[in-house]
Amino acid sequence: MSTLSEMRAGLAANLATVSGLRTSSYIPDNLTPPIAIVAPDTITFDQTFGRGQDRYTFSVEVVVGRVVDRASQSLMDTYCDPSGSKSIKVAIESDPSLGGKVFDCRVTEVRGYQQIVIADVVYLSVVFSIDVLTN
Repeated sequence: MSTLSEMRAGLAANLATVSGLRTSSYIPDNLTPPIAIVAPDTITFDQTFGRGQDRYTFSVEVVVGRVVDRASQSLMDTYCDPSGSKSIKVAIESDPSLGGKVFDCRVTEVRGYQQIVIADVVYLSVVFSIDVLTN
């Protein structure tokens, strides 16, 4: 069974296939957008009998430049698209086994398309939910 760190690294590696998108498998001290940040959300143990499959839900927060810029919103739209070269869904599901570390992973939803403020700077942010099933 893979570790939480291995799953985070696998998701970040899949996200790194999106040209121009920085990735982090941990919450960084400083942001340099555009960036995708992988963090665990929930863990449900024993999905099958006898310590079988576990289910992990990860949040991938994508942060892009200032929200007042139409270009930032257009870029975020491409990340939210279900297809295309900048699609987060396509990138995550490009290797659903995360390098053979898990049984499957898939993007289940996009939520929270909004502006956020960090250190007095306004950014645009969206969160993707990723469902991961262990071996």
